Amino acid sequence: MSHTLRLAHLYPDQMNIYGDRGNIIALQQRCGWRGILLVVEPVQVGAAIDWQRYDLAFFGGGQDSGQALIAEDFLQRQAEPLARAIEDGLVLLAICGGYQLLGHYFITHTGERLPGVGVLDVHTVGGKERMIGNIVIEATLSPDAPPVQLVGFENHSGRTYHGPRVRSLGRVLVGYGDNGEDGIGGSIYRNTFGCYLHGSLLPKNPQLTDHLLLLALKRRYGTATAQAVLTPLDDTHELTAQRSMVNRLRA
Repeated sequence: MSHTLRLAHLYPDQMNIYGDRGNIIALQQRCGWRGILLVVEPVQVGAAIDWQRYDLAFFGGGQDSGQALIAEDFLQRQAEPLARAIEDGLVLLAICGGYQLLGHYFITHTGERLPGVGVLDVHTVGGKERMIGNIVIEATLSPDAPPVQLVGFENHSGRTYHGPRVRSLGRVLVGYGDNGEDGIGGSIYRNTFGCYLHGSLLPKNPQLTDHLLLLALKRRYGTATAQAVLTPLDDTHELTAQRSMVNRLRA
């Protein structure tokens, strides 16, 4: 394999719920089919990380107890160097709890204010009712690309609200989205993508998986090489299942 990407998996033991680990498997498999080596390295509590070594990062969701275990370490040890890497173009996918920790703060349903790292211009307010079910969003992955429909499963009581320094990942067609109020599903800042789509997200949505890989390859090897290496795959089965789910949920 002549091309290599490195992925940092943030707190895989604590932040892995609703099949989020499947996102890593999808990235590895779609790289392997193209002769790209994806090296996955876990980021555990207490680890000292050189974020400049990495092309991609994944930050999954976790139960409240798991999120509480890693929040202080993330804020004190990873926040500042990770923020610099994000500004430098690191490709990051954050789901649910990981998404929330990238924002400014989280106010629990009891009124406690928990700080976030402020990389994303979002904040989250906990509610008493959970937003649960399948979700479909019409996503614009980049400003010059046509919209695609992404499917997932959401289960969250936090309501996330956007500031002006992020753009919406997509428009909610089915489900609740970030807060159940404004029809927004997920956010994008530079090459960072945050949302509440579990399920897991990437095996169900090869368009997003390849978009993340293309961004990472462009950053590491340049646009021409990235486009040459990321050859098209036969996604007939994946897209048929995706369309079937979308049609059933929208019927």
